[in-house]
Amino acid sequence: MDMTYYNAIVENLDKINAEQYENIKKAASLMADAIEQDRLINVYGGGGHTTLCMGEMFFRAGGLANINPIAETGLTVFNQALKYLELERTVNYGSAIMKYYALKEGDLLIVFHNIGINPATIDAVMEAKKAGAKIIAVSSSYWQNEMPADHFIRHPNKTNLFDYADVCIDDYNPVGDAVVTVEGFDTPIAPVSNIVDFYIAHMLEIECVKECQRRGIKAPCWSSANTPGGDEKNAAYLEKYMGRVKML
Repeated sequence: MDMTYYNAIVENLDKINAEQYENIKKAASLMADAIEQDRLINVYGGGGHTTLCMGEMFFRAGGLANINPIAETGLTVFNQALKYLELERTVNYGSAIMKYYALKEGDLLIVFHNIGINPATIDAVMEAKKAGAKIIAVSSSYWQNEMPADHFIRHPNKTNLFDYADVCIDDYNPVGDAVVTVEGFDTPIAPVSNIVDFYIAHMLEIECVKECQRRGIKAPCWSSANTPGGDEKNAAYLEKYMGRVKML
């Protein structure tokens, strides 16, 4: 068995555990603040497959019930591929999405985009900062630092996602994402970003619940709706968040 892909993922996760755990805990503390203040935890993906992180955190067994996905179908993989690729490179599209969700002073926003330089990401975080929101950014320093300043996918202002964040969590996603090369085949295969970002998403939830326990706060978490009694356990959270979380 070729262990290249497995080893690349484990190496990346080990690096995150060693170097990003303190940042994950800082971010989790902000999430616990939101729960303590009865605020939503807003989650945004800046385009393409990074939008899947919203789905991984939203209405998920064992996940936080106050997650509010800032979901725009146009940016997701459920749009036609060439359309979402064009839209994530479109200036002001991200700000229009964020305006619709109307974040307020002190609200929390988690942004996933491992590249962290495209207009749909940068415009969204600029709009959120303008509203006074706190930003947790999950992205790759490699992409942000290694992509040329004049690369056409960059926002015209040439800034990076990490420039706007209150807490930066580096996912160390390599430029190009795919990490496996097959002899005689000229295109790298097997991307790692979503596996790694899903891990970070769940680590944020784990550390958030731990912090809530330390504060004596009950974190709102979904039970699996597919287990006996699951719907009954979730009923109170549905009643609490139905009018506030737009995707419920």
